Amino acid sequence: MPRSRINGNFIDKTFSIIANILLRIIPTTSGEKEAFTYYRDGSELTRMVGTTNIHLVCILDTSLQNYYEAMRLEIDPYDRSYILYNIGLIHTSNGEHTKALEYYFRALERNPFLPQAFNNMAVICHYVRLSPL
Repeated sequence: MPRSRINGNFIDKTFSIIANILLRIIPTTSGEKEAFTYYRDGSELTRMVGTTNIHLVCILDTSLQNYYEAMRLEIDPYDRSYILYNIGLIHTSNGEHTKALEYYFRALERNPFLPQAFNNMAVICHYVRLSPL
């Protein structure tokens, strides 16, 4: 197994352990905890793309469902912006550029300081030869 993959798994596992500890310590509502759990599950599934032989469509579909559930539960606009951004990433991966742009715009409405959303929008516009505005 490549060294980078071992480190990546170690870092991912460490993050998950720390996140679980923080969720128990920090005073948050049960809805916020549940929203974070769905967000984390969606992120973990998205990271699996390219590292396993599991069918890509199945992983991305499950990730989308987790992100949609996180959106339903999350109330903080800043946190919602990252969920929307990640939904946009999945639509970009699926080649659904119009949907991806919509989710990037929605993420930027909640968090205008999200440079990766601006970057991905520019890449899509360049790729499909669209005008940026």
